[in-house]
Amino acid sequence: MEQRHLGRSGLRVSRLGLGTMTWGRDTDAETAEALLIAFTEAGGTLVDTADVYVEGESERVLGRLLAGIVPRDQVVVATKAVARRDDGPFGGGASRGALLAALEGSLRRLDLDHVDLWQLHAWDATVPLEETLSAVDAAVTGGKVRYAGVSNYAGWQLGTAAALPGHTPIVSTQVEYSLLERGIEREVAPAAEHHGIGLLPWAPLGRGVLTGKYRNGTPADSRGASTHYAGYVEQHRTDRAARIVQAVATAADGLGTSPLSVALAWVRDRPGVVAPIVGARDATQLAGSLAAETLTLPPAIRAALDDVSAIDFGYPERPLV
Repeated sequence: MEQRHLGRSGLRVSRLGLGTMTWGRDTDAETAEALLIAFTEAGGTLVDTADVYVEGESERVLGRLLAGIVPRDQVVVATKAVARRDDGPFGGGASRGALLAALEGSLRRLDLDHVDLWQLHAWDATVPLEETLSAVDAAVTGGKVRYAGVSNYAGWQLGTAAALPGHTPIVSTQVEYSLLERGIEREVAPAAEHHGIGLLPWAPLGRGVLTGKYRNGTPADSRGASTHYAGYVEQHRTDRAARIVQAVATAADGLGTSPLSVALAWVRDRPGVVAPIVGARDATQLAGSLAAETLTLPPAIRAALDDVSAIDFGYPERPLV
């Protein structure tokens, strides 16, 4: 699998990341083991989790696998903090105390002495940014974090964090990005390009909708039928999405491949994208994502998909003439 630098940093990651949001609940430990082995054997290195995924169980499962199944030095471990874990004074948010407590908890669950990429999961307007970034600095200086990123930041938030002098550089931003969700192209992607920050798209398959599995209903074994994730999927089951899914399916038929591969190849090769983060419930789903590694979309098909999924731009993203 091709390796790419994460932003302007020296950190190299596979151009596909493995997400673990369901590990420990919908994805049991045995299946997670099979997924991690298949991913690393294909050349994948970037594995993404968070302290709040399945109440920390995702990190625990990953930690056990790194302790005995896949060598630690073959995996770039990325996790996140900021989201609310409990009601205590240090149970969430971007204060210095809460962040450092979250990191200690993540390291304990992962059974690691450091993480490779530590990401601020969301902007916290109640905490001065200088305080938040001072916690990142302390984590890096203390050897518990190698690189820092953010997640779900708006364009102005990303630019502000990147430009604040004297702090650990922000090398990545993890954001939702797919043919169904292109909003980051207005301000987030330009801000990331300006500051040399790599894009890590989450939900690159439109929360599963771009695979075409929901065209004729909701499969019983899908996230759309899950108690935990039905609302998550429903946001992208719209008339606009149906038109885009049809275009993806048409392109896949013409190329002799799957809608999944077409949708994933489209976002993977967008400007500024380093590695889409894909979640897989089982080995079959992961194999579908790995198959996209050999696909490069012809310019005419890419242009057609760009057109059918285009979003509106206006002032100030496009200056007045």
